[in-house]
Amino acid sequence: MRCAYVESQDPEEPLRGLRVGDLPDAGPPLPGWVRVTVRAAALNQHDLFSLRGVGLPADRLPMILGTDAAGVLDDGTEVIVHSVVPSPAWQGEETLDPRRTLLSELHPGTLAEHVWVPARNVVPKDPALSWTEAASLPTAYLTAYRMLFDAAALRPGHTVLVQGAGGGVATAAIVLGRAAGLRVWVTSRSAARRALAADIGAHDAFETGARLPEQVDAVIETVGAATWSHSLKALRPGGTVALAGATSGAMPPAELNRIFFRSLRVIGTTMGTRAQLEDLQGMLLATGARPVVDDVVPLDAVGDALARLAAGDMFGKLVVQPGA
Repeated sequence: MRCAYVESQDPEEPLRGLRVGDLPDAGPPLPGWVRVTVRAAALNQHDLFSLRGVGLPADRLPMILGTDAAGVLDDGTEVIVHSVVPSPAWQGEETLDPRRTLLSELHPGTLAEHVWVPARNVVPKDPALSWTEAASLPTAYLTAYRMLFDAAALRPGHTVLVQGAGGGVATAAIVLGRAAGLRVWVTSRSAARRALAADIGAHDAFETGARLPEQVDAVIETVGAATWSHSLKALRPGGTVALAGATSGAMPPAELNRIFFRSLRVIGTTMGTRAQLEDLQGMLLATGARPVVDDVVPLDAVGDALARLAAGDMFGKLVVQPGA
């Protein structure tokens, strides 16, 4: 089976361990798993983490990369793959299972001709979504959906600040926030990215760290140390930071005095549930909003696409078509 996989890991030069080639299809790891023929698979920072050796033990190599996919079951059903895999005995919300994994951590991922997943991890894909749009949902768009409407509990008319326009989750938050009737503000160090953010729905865009016209109801925070202080200062009293990443560093000064004196809430969240993935697809169908896709490449070009992701040289999702 042709796939993109981690052969070795390097924290400094992650792409050195990437290979595109053939690995055996081991079949379903457990009863009740189904095979999905992958039509499209989106790239995420998680793929680079795996290549760096973060979250993927070396004794599991070689490991097929990829958490996101849309494809076809053996019976012809078109599906979106939900990538959060709980442990077999877990009952309840899958994101709260301390033994949960994502595809490509314990079980082979989606950057392949086929992927095996638990039957409960597939969501029927609506024909109105293209393969590339559907493949963009399970990580970035699901995370943004949960941050906006669950963690931050935002409602139409609220103001949200999205830190770091251009990344997958940030771009998703702009698209979904605008579609939901939020006032969406964004930050970026790049004037070009600020302009692109406005093109996809942001009401206003600011330099990173700039003083805002007024304080906001919530901040979507995936950047971490570089923007943390600004995120806290930007909030109105009682406001919420929804936190789902720390790409610039995970140990900023906490500023606890500001948090308790202004009754701020900091809510951590990761990915989302299968039910939320269904709701996310329903929102796109009802509003007409669609994921922003920067580029679609064949499997043989996955190295170039991951290099762009590592350099931050994209706006929106990078999607791979394994069969192209």
